[in-house]
Amino acid sequence: MARDKSMGAIVLLLVCGSILLGMSPTEACPQFCYEAAYMTCPSSGSTHISPSCNCCLAPQVGCKIYYSDGTLICTKT
Repeated sequence: MARDKSMGAIVLLLVCGSILLGMSPTEACPQFCYEAAYMTCPSSGSTHISPSCNCCLAPQVGCKIYYSDGTLICTKT
């Protein structure tokens, strides 16, 4: 029983410590891939580059993922 109480205290200290240290939450990305043909990003201009699976995984804000017919799938925000 004492072990359970000490384990609870340790978990509580870890949670409080992470709050005090200001750990920022990370973005949770969905685990699926579009059947995308290409992607464009602000840094690459209109050059077609290999697409990420989805916009959440795109390398920078403003990247756009397209189907092979040119239809926009999504834009990273």
